[in-house]
Amino acid sequence: MSSDASVWQRAREPGAAKLSARVVVRAALVLAAAALLVALPLLVDDYVLSAILVPLLALSLAGIGQNLVTGYAGQLFVGAAAFMSVGAFAAYDVHLYLPSTPLLATFAAGGLVAAATGALFGLPSLRIRGFYLVVSTLAAQFFVEWLFTKVGWFSGNSSSGVITAPPLRIAGVSFSSPGGHYWLSLLIVAPLTLAAHNLVRGRIGRGWMAVRDMETAAAVVGVPVRASKLLAFAIGSFYCGVAGALWAFAYLGTVEPHGFDLDRSFQILFIVILGGLGSVAGTFLGAAFIVLFPIALDQAVAAVAGRSVDPGLLQNLEKVLFGALVILLLAKQPAGLARLVEIAWIRARRFAARYAPRSRS
Repeated sequence: MSSDASVWQRAREPGAAKLSARVVVRAALVLAAAALLVALPLLVDDYVLSAILVPLLALSLAGIGQNLVTGYAGQLFVGAAAFMSVGAFAAYDVHLYLPSTPLLATFAAGGLVAAATGALFGLPSLRIRGFYLVVSTLAAQFFVEWLFTKVGWFSGNSSSGVITAPPLRIAGVSFSSPGGHYWLSLLIVAPLTLAAHNLVRGRIGRGWMAVRDMETAAAVVGVPVRASKLLAFAIGSFYCGVAGALWAFAYLGTVEPHGFDLDRSFQILFIVILGGLGSVAGTFLGAAFIVLFPIALDQAVAAVAGRSVDPGLLQNLEKVLFGALVILLLAKQPAGLARLVEIAWIRARRFAARYAPRSRS
């Protein structure tokens, strides 16, 4: 029997048929999910788009940047909001001083400036590590906020230091509506997420994980440790920079330097910890928890006690419950929400396989 015939014979085996069916099902699910994401503005109201989906996408993108540095490369990094600020102000300055630049190019420019800034502040990682590196990266947070507050050139010499989003138009198509803001965010976040997924599964990602797990062993097997660290800071900061531009232009429409303060940096860090370190998909779960938890708590309190609850008390209650849930999650499942979803999916498949009707030959 020829080799072509043997290949055809193997393809007709039951295992190959099951594999091809599984591929078809996965492709159908991916296409259905993509169609749903694109059609969401036609299915939900403007509040869901503006207050939930757009900030969720922007925070998820910033969380991916944080995760690349901390979750995959193992570098303790606090100060993601600083690079979000760099990206937002750089994109605004490109539009202001080079007004003919296309909108997507301004986002890319903001990300590239943030990448260069991240590589600069990542230089201490070549000599120090651990909590000393945390303190070093915190310097970026305070320095960038001070710089954009004191130097008026970055905000177009505005007396308040506030920047305003440029017209959101691509190839003559306006994205100024809530649905347009969502589509613009999806247009930017989706390919960058796919790129991050492929990056961490390739040679660069394996090098980062080798450095994270054991730096000395990584150097012995030929991983360029110094270059890997700086590349992680640069690419992670690029993602944060683009996320900052999205946050300023598509979500808020305007932003000031204090809008990217230390609280925002800790918010991005909590997104990564809750979602799961070293998980791109988990970043979206963490961002969804951060965005939806205050809304769900507000609705629950309103349903139980009406609108008579003091807003200050509600805010304090939110902080207490959020902290308790974080402690509970980390105690029960340190790998984060991504691991919980994975366990639930495995159990669902086992349940389906156990009780699914079996065909008789």
